Amino acid sequence: MQSSWILAIRSVRPPRRLAPTLIFRATCLSVPASRRCFHISARPQDLNPAIEDMAPKAPKFEIKTPKGTRDWSGSDMVLREKIFNTITNVFKRHGGVTIDTPVFELKEILAGKYGEDSKLIYDLADQGGELCSLRYDLTVPFARYLAMNKDVSQIKRYHIAKVYRRDQPAVKKGRMREFYQCDFDIAGLYDPMIPDAEIIRIINEVFEGLGWQGKYTIKLNSRKILDGIFQVCGVPEASIRPISSAVDKLDKMPWEDVRKEMVEEKGLAPEVADKIGKYVVLKGKRELLEQLQKDEELAANASMQQGFADLDLLFTYLDAFNAGHSVSFDLSLARGLDYYTGVIYEVVTEGSAPKVSAASAEASAEKSKKKKGKAGEDEDRSDDPTVGIGSVAAGGRYDNLVGMFSGKTQVPCVGISFGIDRIFSIMRANQAKKERKNEVDVFVMAFGGGKDFTGLLKERSEIAARLWDANIKAEFLYKVKPKLQNQFKAAEANGVPFALILGEDELAQGKIKIKEMGLPEDHPLKEGELIDLKNLAKEVQVRIDRKKQLDAIVEQAEGLRVVGGIKGEDVKVEQQAKEGEVTPRMGEEVKAEN
Repeated sequence: MQSSWILAIRSVRPPRRLAPTLIFRATCLSVPASRRCFHISARPQDLNPAIEDMAPKAPKFEIKTPKGTRDWSGSDMVLREKIFNTITNVFKRHGGVTIDTPVFELKEILAGKYGEDSKLIYDLADQGGELCSLRYDLTVPFARYLAMNKDVSQIKRYHIAKVYRRDQPAVKKGRMREFYQCDFDIAGLYDPMIPDAEIIRIINEVFEGLGWQGKYTIKLNSRKILDGIFQVCGVPEASIRPISSAVDKLDKMPWEDVRKEMVEEKGLAPEVADKIGKYVVLKGKRELLEQLQKDEELAANASMQQGFADLDLLFTYLDAFNAGHSVSFDLSLARGLDYYTGVIYEVVTEGSAPKVSAASAEASAEKSKKKKGKAGEDEDRSDDPTVGIGSVAAGGRYDNLVGMFSGKTQVPCVGISFGIDRIFSIMRANQAKKERKNEVDVFVMAFGGGKDFTGLLKERSEIAARLWDANIKAEFLYKVKPKLQNQFKAAEANGVPFALILGEDELAQGKIKIKEMGLPEDHPLKEGELIDLKNLAKEVQVRIDRKKQLDAIVEQAEGLRVVGGIKGEDVKVEQQAKEGEVTPRMGEEVKAEN
């Protein structure tokens, strides 16, 4: 016989997820009192309702990344790694060695180096007796490194790391507050313009390695020429940098708005602004340089003379490097950072400029502010048509920056910085239909079914191991007896280009079927082909290499399409790409490299 009681138990230290007082239903067994025990069970309906109040609650704040930042995963990481690898390989090809520096610097190191952009620096709270700031770029930390390491007199350095700017974010367009830069700099005493020309050659190699042939323009200018123009036009010496920063906005604003800023905000005389306007709208190639050299007023200026000599030599070396085809000598390029001393450049592409004119920017910003009730500075303006991607790479010569830290010791430098997030945003938009979630090249599958089907797990594992030993990226489904349809779905979900299909009959003959995924129905190899197991790795690698080469040709052909406002000429490439041919660019022979 048994009976039941309601037993109340109070815990001195209540369990984390339960209330201090719990109600249990206890069943007492009919045994002698000395040996009596209880079987205690707690059921949901017996628990005190107050228990619900002790359960973990969802946070009241919104779970998200901070404005201007993002998480990276899946196919986005694959694409980003491809960009990193392409750029790093170019850097190493040119003799680059890498360094690393702290993510934050002493505030005084960064102060006064960025002109009007200094307001975008993130300052940190004083927690150790030193005022620090998050690094704004990788250039100033590199100059500080050179000043501290006086034994380094010449170096080709590259650095890939995150930088931070309190800018207006537009995440989908790659305009971030936390973002990667990839820098390559040549520091040391060399004969004039040779390192500068090699930097431009590196820019070409990077973007053509990414498949951007014909899709980008390297805007080129010289601070010496720009300063000379300002001097000839009558800009006071103290106003040259502020006026330079205004001119630098010509890629985002029409001349009328830039002129208004120069006159009304920066106090420049209207007639001086009008004189500047005749020059900064000019762009071209070497012929523009020759045209400026014929201007007697400009040619008499000392700064202009140095700039003319530099660019004349630079164009000569660019011809030797076969690197001048993408260059546009653009007098509107100013680069607002204070540390540049000579040649400057920016790389722009389709999307660099806003989709709508700057005249509508103010109305759009006001409308957005009323809608969201926030300051425009704190909004993610990814869908704002008045916001462009901006330049995807930029740099120039900075001969005096190291001396700002080391006194008399000067180390001339020239470099380029690639904006990974902006490059990524463009490539992601163009590759939406080619997403791969990993870099696996081969998916190993088992063919068969029925009660006698073993799943060939041992054989699949052995094949995968052989591929891994040959440095071939491969995987298989973790099922003992997988269905063929599920194996294909797994391969397609990750965008794996090849399938190795094991069948018992084929294995008995020492054969295995390899199938390229995604071939059209009428393709002769749509169902795959048998290859010898003895030469498995070699046969697979040959097909992987062949596909990469064909993909590179197609990508190159797509890159030769016209970009409105950049090249200004139509290039028809679709048929040539299908036939394995590529149209030469501007009279040059274009070769696809594996």
